[in-house]
Amino acid sequence: MQNTSETPRLLYDRVASILIGQIEDGTLLVGDRVPSLRKMSGRLNVSISTVMQAYMNLEDRGFIRSRPQSGYYVCQRHERDVSVPQKSKPRGKPRKVQLANTVETIFGYANRPGIVRLGVANPGTELLPVKALTRALRKISAAQLEDAVDYCLPPGEIGLRRQIAFRSADIDTMIDADDIVITNGATEALVVSLQAVAKPGDVVAVESPAYFSVLQTIQTLGMLALEIPTDSESGLCLDSLRDAIDENDVKAVVAVPNFHNPTGALMPDDVKKDLVDLLHERSIPLIEDDVYGDLYFGERRPRTCQAFDSKGLVLTCSSFSKTLAPGYRVGWIIPGRFRSEVMQRKQLLSSGSAGITQLAVAEFLRSGGYDRHLIQLRRRYREQLMRLRESVAEYFPDGTRITRPQGGFVLWIQLPRGVDSIELYENALQHKIGVTPGSLFSTTGKYKNFIRLCAGHPWSDAMEQGVSTLGRLVHELANV
Repeated sequence: MQNTSETPRLLYDRVASILIGQIEDGTLLVGDRVPSLRKMSGRLNVSISTVMQAYMNLEDRGFIRSRPQSGYYVCQRHERDVSVPQKSKPRGKPRKVQLANTVETIFGYANRPGIVRLGVANPGTELLPVKALTRALRKISAAQLEDAVDYCLPPGEIGLRRQIAFRSADIDTMIDADDIVITNGATEALVVSLQAVAKPGDVVAVESPAYFSVLQTIQTLGMLALEIPTDSESGLCLDSLRDAIDENDVKAVVAVPNFHNPTGALMPDDVKKDLVDLLHERSIPLIEDDVYGDLYFGERRPRTCQAFDSKGLVLTCSSFSKTLAPGYRVGWIIPGRFRSEVMQRKQLLSSGSAGITQLAVAEFLRSGGYDRHLIQLRRRYREQLMRLRESVAEYFPDGTRITRPQGGFVLWIQLPRGVDSIELYENALQHKIGVTPGSLFSTTGKYKNFIRLCAGHPWSDAMEQGVSTLGRLVHELANV
């Protein structure tokens, strides 16, 4: 039987220590395959999940590296210690957003054929369950032909809403199907949510750096953005937010508590509760983007802010775009007390969402296929993100800072002082490499020496070479 006298942390620390000892005394050499999860589990009389946690920890520390469909191998450690980016310090006043056409221009080039896609936060289609979804579509088309082609008006397909409600219970969010409104992806969910709680000219507090799609939405709706300092590991700084709402008439807060884009920060559960409590005191709505919530690397999915909401002031937006099928455009809102406002604006904006894709996703969730898929997807994203981080640490110059996400697939990278990320973007494009300049993530052009890189596509020699070339370009711009 498994040893139950030790805590899980002590158990996986013991497994890790044994392997480190074998590596350091030469029993396992660089390139050697370490024992499989099952073999190590039996040898040490611990669970497979404990061994997996130990191996993930060792991979984080650079002792071993996973290879898809092959196992874990001892790797050459890079002794260079790379720090995370410093806490942001935005200018603390509401501002108009003026991104103009910069985002469209940059991503128009980034999606061209032949570009090494390090800039766009999209999943590689190779990682998605295309065949399983096709089978679900065929089944739905045969069994529910009329439903598949008819209008699917708000709040959306009932079977899908029931599946989302059922899954929400796993993270202590007790809702039912009627609490959910289906949207055309998370972007529409964000637009509808902001329209439901604020109007043109209102001040909306956002994290800094902020996902540029949030800034674009605020710009389009004629609102003002108030950037709040953000820690690259724990997220939005509540003391700064408290000061900001004391000094400004903030009508809403938009945040990504679980694996923030672009920093990958994970807000601790106790801080989420404090955030909700703070906004409850002021009756300020919170719009949380939870699109990366299912892509955790730890043992359990992080909770949403809505799990702590007792007043209906949290509107949770999410979608299946990062996990299942971006082209299906299936997202949703859990709008709390703002359901009526959300329903009205959803109806006006797009009348409804495609029924056949909602039915197919509901079928896939109902079959258990989604959970099986997520297990593999999280592993692949984690492997790819670790490879990307290791490569940046190897090829970029001293002074580079890199985030350490606990989920998702994006890295936020602070380059040495003086490096202009727009210039880097333009130089990289000449080498057919796509990156996202940091200035897109601010209303004031901050983060000029930052870039966002993404690990949504399977790691390849082309990506390795792309990062190597980027490193050379950064060296040249930094004159080091």
